[in-house]
Amino acid sequence: MKIDNNDRAKILIEALPYIRQYYNKIIVIKYGGNAMINEDLKKAVMGDIVLLSLIGVKVVLIHGGGPEITGMLNKVGKKSEFIDGLRVTDRETVDIAQMVLSGKINKGLVNLIQNTGGKAIGLCGCDGHIIEAETLDEKLGYVGKITNVNVEPINDLLDRGYIPVISTIGCDSENNIYNINADTAASKIAGMLKAEGFISMTDIRGLLRDKDDEDSLIPVVHASEAPQLISEGIISGGMIPKVDCCIEAVRQGVKKVFMIDGRVPHSILLETLTNEGIGTMFI
Repeated sequence: MKIDNNDRAKILIEALPYIRQYYNKIIVIKYGGNAMINEDLKKAVMGDIVLLSLIGVKVVLIHGGGPEITGMLNKVGKKSEFIDGLRVTDRETVDIAQMVLSGKINKGLVNLIQNTGGKAIGLCGCDGHIIEAETLDEKLGYVGKITNVNVEPINDLLDRGYIPVISTIGCDSENNIYNINADTAASKIAGMLKAEGFISMTDIRGLLRDKDDEDSLIPVVHASEAPQLISEGIISGGMIPKVDCCIEAVRQGVKKVFMIDGRVPHSILLETLTNEGIGTMFI
């Protein structure tokens, strides 16, 4: 579809109030799902992030990498075991998780942002003890429950014009390393930063009234509505912890919280810089 100059101008004018609103404010983006695996989508996401940074938005990118961890475990002949959706993580598994998340994935994203015209520095949750943790459940091994978040290193990078790219590995005072759920980590970091916005990228349009019908999107959810939606089965399974993280971010003071479809190219820009938006907003 060809866009004429008038349409281009209208698009830019429509974005102006949102650029003004987010200028010099913090947006935390939790990055995962298909948008992390598909190379074209990955480039589109990094392009969105660089554009936001160049117009004065302070972007913090927080990523997971479950499929990549599983792939590496398979390569070394180690079978993945899950309990209630969480990976059972022994010492060898957490070492592999740290290598994959804080090494391969993190540095790859930093390099892609740099090559797209942005400035990025990669961190893991152990750097500056950004994410301190303890054992969530003995039967899960080194799966961590966050006990403290230190955002000082993140703010230092933001003040210097960098995009912090953070892998969700935690630590404790006894030199233990923990694998941390990326949604949980992103939500808590957004809350501690008092971010203007928190965006959780998923593989569906947002919160659906009928999980099998992507046209049943619920555009706005009040935090107080969540228990009823759970009892009705509208929020169920793996969507419960994702919604819980979004609501927790709202309760921690994040002004705008969105769950969006990471499979849609430039979904971040469509949600933040247009009138319509494309996902579910939690208030």
